Amino acid sequence: MKNVLLGITGSIAAYKAADIANILTKEGNSVYTVMTKAATKFITPLTLQTLTKNKVYTDMFDESDPSVVAHIALAEKADIAVIAPASANFLAKAAAGIADDMLTTTFLALQDKPILICPAMNTHMYENPVTQRNIRILKELGYHFAEPRSARLACGTVGQGALAETDVILDMVRNLLKIADGNE
Repeated sequence: MKNVLLGITGSIAAYKAADIANILTKEGNSVYTVMTKAATKFITPLTLQTLTKNKVYTDMFDESDPSVVAHIALAEKADIAVIAPASANFLAKAAAGIADDMLTTTFLALQDKPILICPAMNTHMYENPVTQRNIRILKELGYHFAEPRSARLACGTVGQGALAETDVILDMVRNLLKIADGNE
């Protein structure tokens, strides 16, 4: 059993995170979910809590256990982190080292753990040179990416920006865990 930190950001693709969490949980993993405020506008924390049987974290100042600092404890507990979907906002903050919410503070506290980032956004946002620079920076730092698909997006645009298929993300998670365990 592995501890998976699932970060969810504000994107219409946030609903797919429920499937990812559900499958990882059914496979015997403990999934700990951290959601941005924007993510909670697309899918409720209760959905993820019900599927994972674990508390969902949304507020970095909600320290319900005084014996631990939640974002540090989550980072230390995680065997892998998956940010799905990862918005342009998250990519910008991560590339710049900005930690101003529960997800970004937890992200910065992760050390020596595989991190899979799964972008999902409008094609124009994804192709923007600033977003592409942020992705290059994060790749250079060793983060793994599940590249977005080309598809018809929620806004009606057709192009790259749709969240990678769930099976692709799950296969990448499994492979990264094998590599981390030295089994690959």
